Amino acid sequence: MNIHKSAEDYLEAMLMLKEERGYVRSIDVADKLGVTKPSVSYATKRLRESGYISFDSAGMIVLLEPGLEIAERMYERHKLLTELLIGLGVSEKTAREDACKIEHDLSVETFDAIRRHAQQYRRT
Repeated sequence: MNIHKSAEDYLEAMLMLKEERGYVRSIDVADKLGVTKPSVSYATKRLRESGYISFDSAGMIVLLEPGLEIAERMYERHKLLTELLIGLGVSEKTAREDACKIEHDLSVETFDAIRRHAQQYRRT
């Protein structure tokens, strides 16, 4: 699946907002990502046209299965990489920022190896 980093960021932010609040509004996505409302409008239009999101009758954003899969994958990467970096002694703020950068560029093979290593480390 070929999707741009910015679309991954939007989908991940939407999932995070859904988990935090139980709903997703465009204005909240803008605040979370530090972008303008028109940027969110453009992105949501593209994500809707691509079949990643829809809007419910109240105008709230709903992640569709393809969008949810991408969002969950990115969020899992973000959480594990953040945890790993903090474990290495990186400050929480820097770890979160760096994890956001790294999560998009890792191959599946490399991330799977990191996941296996983290699981093994947790057991010891």
